[in-house]
Amino acid sequence: MINEVKILQTEILSDNWYTLRKVVYEYVKANGERMVQSREAYDRGNGAVILLYNKENRSVILTRQFRLPTYINGNETGMLIEACAGLLDKDDPEACIRRETEEETGYKVQDVQKVFEAYMSPGSVTEILYFFVAQYTPLMKITDGGGMEHEEENIKVLEMSIDTAMEMMKSGEIRDAKTIMLLQYALLNNLF
Repeated sequence: MINEVKILQTEILSDNWYTLRKVVYEYVKANGERMVQSREAYDRGNGAVILLYNKENRSVILTRQFRLPTYINGNETGMLIEACAGLLDKDDPEACIRRETEEETGYKVQDVQKVFEAYMSPGSVTEILYFFVAQYTPLMKITDGGGMEHEEENIKVLEMSIDTAMEMMKSGEIRDAKTIMLLQYALLNNLF
């Protein structure tokens, strides 16, 4: 247990795409000893993610897009299959995920349910991700989706059975943490 955390110094190392800060802080250990440490924290804002599911067809909507960090770290093509997600910007989490769902997948969902929130990489990234689920039907499809051209998004919309998605997770074709968490949530909570 640590107590009395105090930020001593903050330095911006990069403010190019998002903000990388070096933070020097002090805290008191349980035995009373004072410690000073230096860490870097990447602030990219908070986000929201949603799993669209169709109970009758036992299907889900996922997306596929290029993710540079995965390419750098061994993903041969850089393409990643994931649940629809986006940064909050100035929105609240539910407004954000409704907007992102329409932009990325082309579906205008009705009832959106927040299921949990999580820090995704708390050792280095400040982001909190808000997790949602919503049922979809073919009648909710209003556009082709694919993302916003001005944001340089190039997103492919995928519809597959929950069984296929689970097999893809087991085989390593789906390796995105937020997507895995939502697929497991769907099964644990009997959404199908």
